[in-house]
Amino acid sequence: MNPADRRSLQLDLEPSKLPRAVAYHGARWGLLLGLALLTYVLFPVAGGFDVPLPAVGEVAPTEVIAPFDLIVRKSSTELERERATLAATVPPVYDYQAAIRDSVLARTDALFAALDSARTPDALTAAAQGFGIRLNSDESQYLTAPNRLARFRSAVRTTLRRELSRGVPATGTVESEQHTTIVVRRGDSERVIARDSIRSYQGFLESGAQQHPDPNSTVGNGLYVKLLAGLFQPTLAPNVALTNQLRADLQASVDSVKDRVRANERIVDANELVTPQIRDRLLALRGEQLQRGGGAERSFLGIVAQVLTNALILAAFWLLLMLYRAHTYANLRHMSVFAVLFAIAIAGAWFNRGLISEAPELIPIPFAAMLITVLFSGRVAIVAALVLAILIGTQAVYEGADALFVAFVGGVSAALGVRVIRRRTQLLVSVAVVAGAYLLADVVVGLRSGVAVADIGLNVFAGGMNALVSGALVLIGLPIFESMAKVTTDLTLLELSDPSRPLLRRLATEAPGTYAHSIAMANLCEAACNAIGADGLLARVGCYYHDVGKLKKPQFFVENQLPGSNPHDKLKPDVSAAIIRNHVREGLALADDHKLPNAVKSFIPEHHGTMEISYFLDRARARNSGPEIKPEEYRYPGPRPQSVETAVTMLADGVEAAVRVLDDPTPEKVSEAIDHIVQRRIQAGQLDDAPITLSQLNRTKQEFARVLGGVYHNRIDYPSSVGGISADWQPASTA
Repeated sequence: MNPADRRSLQLDLEPSKLPRAVAYHGARWGLLLGLALLTYVLFPVAGGFDVPLPAVGEVAPTEVIAPFDLIVRKSSTELERERATLAATVPPVYDYQAAIRDSVLARTDALFAALDSARTPDALTAAAQGFGIRLNSDESQYLTAPNRLARFRSAVRTTLRRELSRGVPATGTVESEQHTTIVVRRGDSERVIARDSIRSYQGFLESGAQQHPDPNSTVGNGLYVKLLAGLFQPTLAPNVALTNQLRADLQASVDSVKDRVRANERIVDANELVTPQIRDRLLALRGEQLQRGGGAERSFLGIVAQVLTNALILAAFWLLLMLYRAHTYANLRHMSVFAVLFAIAIAGAWFNRGLISEAPELIPIPFAAMLITVLFSGRVAIVAALVLAILIGTQAVYEGADALFVAFVGGVSAALGVRVIRRRTQLLVSVAVVAGAYLLADVVVGLRSGVAVADIGLNVFAGGMNALVSGALVLIGLPIFESMAKVTTDLTLLELSDPSRPLLRRLATEAPGTYAHSIAMANLCEAACNAIGADGLLARVGCYYHDVGKLKKPQFFVENQLPGSNPHDKLKPDVSAAIIRNHVREGLALADDHKLPNAVKSFIPEHHGTMEISYFLDRARARNSGPEIKPEEYRYPGPRPQSVETAVTMLADGVEAAVRVLDDPTPEKVSEAIDHIVQRRIQAGQLDDAPITLSQLNRTKQEFARVLGGVYHNRIDYPSSVGGISADWQPASTA
């Protein structure tokens, strides 16, 4: 813990300071108490009694006595199985339709009367066509033989009357029935007969062959079958509504109660082996306790115990922040964001379980872990995921350690998979990491508990959906939570680094020298910060905007001036110093106008710190050595650098300007200039407030030398004969 963090916690406990300390810590721990109460409201447990749920085959850790009369109900799977078995005992009901038989016989008589009236083959064909029967020329010619039509009429009518009176269903109807018997209703009577005894359509045709008037004729055989098929209509029809009603009535009679437990009856003894019956009783007791948790039988002490249990779990995270991240703990905005994210995870778990699925893979811990990683730290996110997994996974509704394990794996994988988000593909990789973690967790749980492969697949699908939705919600919610916490993420920094942003576009066009200086500094600072473990992206973006105040009067700064056009030559030193000093104030105003985040805005005043504007101070002293010179008028307003990134920027600002004035910037001269600038800043006390170490300073100087050595490298002379430029080249006008 650094000194600033310690100071944020060292609130004086003298009587006069005690109310302030209570208010300070009370606001932060009040958030924790609110989360504990929210968890109890969404996941209540009656009387504070939590039922142990060892698996079948395990040993019960404690004795469990039923506190009240208890009904053990069958599971939905058991009920469905019993109902299906019972429904399968009801045979299908078929209705015999005598009216259809009479209609078929009347149609048969009408057909043969029409055929009998026909005298020619064409007339026979036309008469049959009127009844939907198509005769070919051979069949029409065949029927013109004497007495042949009468014999066919007798055979067809006899077959239809006999078979349809017995009852013939439509093709494939009876064959698809699973039951071995069928109930046939004829009027008010019912008869149960074997399914195989029902005449099928094929059996109807085969039976009709016994009445064939001319079985030795190929034409007559085809004609006979065509007439039977054209006149046939089924006289046995399935009564689906009645069959379903009978089965539904029988299913409704299934008792949903599997077992009953009396009050004060021992469900399981300590160290007793858990059987399936005991497990069912424990589950029933757990469910009844949860049900009663919302009723009038809640005890005050039970509620207090459960809320305190939730609070103690959450306290692990709060203590981590208070003791090891005091600067975060001191920021009430940050603590409020943590509380909101925890509340979303808790409420999301309740919503998903109540309305979507009971699968622990849908607990939205990955969403909270991803956002905490991006906004604060991956280490903090891992602890937050662990605490949330314990808090939610141990609630009574999740029934055992599997939910805790799955929630923990999903949350931690989210924290490890995100780390930084600078591109959309990185978020997709994070989603894949979380989905893969859920896959492994579900396979482990499935193998350990003997879960069916189909159920494992459903759980894996739920985990994948959680990962995908969490990633999408992070993109949507990140700007909101970033604004709430006043935290600047890499995505925001990348947006600010876009050269087309209005402020940078103005800097490039109105103050090109300052813009070039800012780009050069950005390269220096990013390389140095990355080398010493600081935020290189923040340093780069901070350098882009550190001198935007020069936009107000760009011509008064040397990098934007043409040779021989320095307006300071006509001004008094104090006026010039005021113009130079004011670019800090004007830069802050522009930063406010363009809504730059504080992390970037801090580079504007801190890169100068409280350094003297030595050039104009020396000019003032040369002109007038009297006491009327006020040193504070020749000093930047500050503050001094407060972060490693702004400290590196201060050093880079001096180094970049100093190296430009060297006539021959050899590596030795560049290194000496860097050492000189750094020592001057240290001697002036400008780095006293920055948390930068001597080791980091040495590494920073090495990176400065490396980068500047690449910028000011030697180039070869190209011969003027081929249009090149050499060291002694002169413009044509000069020559």
